[in-house]
Amino acid sequence: MKKPTKTKAKALQACQSLDEAQVIIKTIGEHNREITRLTGQMNDEVADITQSYAEKINPLKLAIDELTPKLQIWCEANRAMLLKDGGKTANLITGEVSWRIRPPSVSLRKIDEVIERLERFGLHRFIRTKKEVNKDAILNEPNAVTDINGITISTGVEDFIVSPFEIDVKP
Repeated sequence: MKKPTKTKAKALQACQSLDEAQVIIKTIGEHNREITRLTGQMNDEVADITQSYAEKINPLKLAIDELTPKLQIWCEANRAMLLKDGGKTANLITGEVSWRIRPPSVSLRKIDEVIERLERFGLHRFIRTKKEVNKDAILNEPNAVTDINGITISTGVEDFIVSPFEIDVKP
């Protein structure tokens, strides 16, 4: 099978002077501010669209909330007729209604107190303990884990950050 051909990355040309570096930083700052301005404009438009549709959607949701209990009362009263084959779903031509029993669930209040009570009564099987690697301890003793596969300690990683100067005006 033929190996896929690799395409070469575009060769970058470095700045040639301090003046050019300053112009590039200024341009990056302008682009960042334009992104911020456009993002704000986009968010304003999204908010306007959301508001205009919310005014149309909310009355429909209220109508559904009024109609659903009416339908449920009728379906409960006629459940035997609707589910004559013993199923859980009835086809009413324009749609279906169904009854589902939810699976058992557990709800907890004051979790710390519940855990304490479970421990006091010896019910440790109901307490989950999460095991995880202590990365801080590894960073404190990197030589202890040098022979462990799967652990790599990265040091001296340097990021290049461009921070154009901007004035932050408080409203």
